[in-house]
Amino acid sequence: MKIKDYIKPTTIIVIIAFLVIGLYALTEVNYFAYKNVAESKEINASVVSIPSIGVFEKINNVSISQGVYFDVTSNIPTKGDTVLYGHRTLQGSPFLRLDALKKGDMVIVEWPGIGEVNYTVKESKIISPANYLVLNESHKTGDIHNQELLLVTCHPIGSTAQRLLVTADLNSVSSINETALEQNPQEHWAWLITAGFFIFGLIVSYFTPGKERKVILAVVIAITIVLIYFCIFPVSSQIWADQLGWLNSLMGIS
Repeated sequence: MKIKDYIKPTTIIVIIAFLVIGLYALTEVNYFAYKNVAESKEINASVVSIPSIGVFEKINNVSISQGVYFDVTSNIPTKGDTVLYGHRTLQGSPFLRLDALKKGDMVIVEWPGIGEVNYTVKESKIISPANYLVLNESHKTGDIHNQELLLVTCHPIGSTAQRLLVTADLNSVSSINETALEQNPQEHWAWLITAGFFIFGLIVSYFTPGKERKVILAVVIAITIVLIYFCIFPVSSQIWADQLGWLNSLMGIS
């Protein structure tokens, strides 16, 4: 039996497609699995919650590729305007539905040392990436009012052409919700992504005609094993984000 009887041009295309999908799945698996490991070691991690669009994310000051990123050149809540960045695609896609926010929606930030800070969405607008965010200086007077939370992400979805900016007004501060700091509703997402990839692969291989089915199935199983390994032994998603930067650029994904 010759190899070409198994590896036809269409089969090669399908294998390449699975490899690309597998790479992106690997990025997301490491994002969620590594986040579980990191959060178990964190102390005093901050959280942003947006109930109307299902956002519940830990805030980091390292990189936007690690979730919701706190702009360290801005201010912590109650000390002036606060700026948070997040991806709309990949790396957990924390701000995927940011454009669905409406005036009056609540944004809650749990910040150790400060408390539970409640904001109300005021407006959403599209701006140029070159726009400079002007932050107010009301913290100099000690007044918590007239302070804002700025949520920034790319627009449209999958592109870096523009930015979506959501502005919310600070309206109250109360005792911190310690339970919220410990919650992790995305704890099992790495395994769900792995299972989803495997099921999708089984479906595709089932409908693949002839001898190519075994080849496709073998590729799917091999990639699934890799995903399972990183579910158990994850590495920082920043590593995969850096490695996939060229592929994201090629495909125009942000």
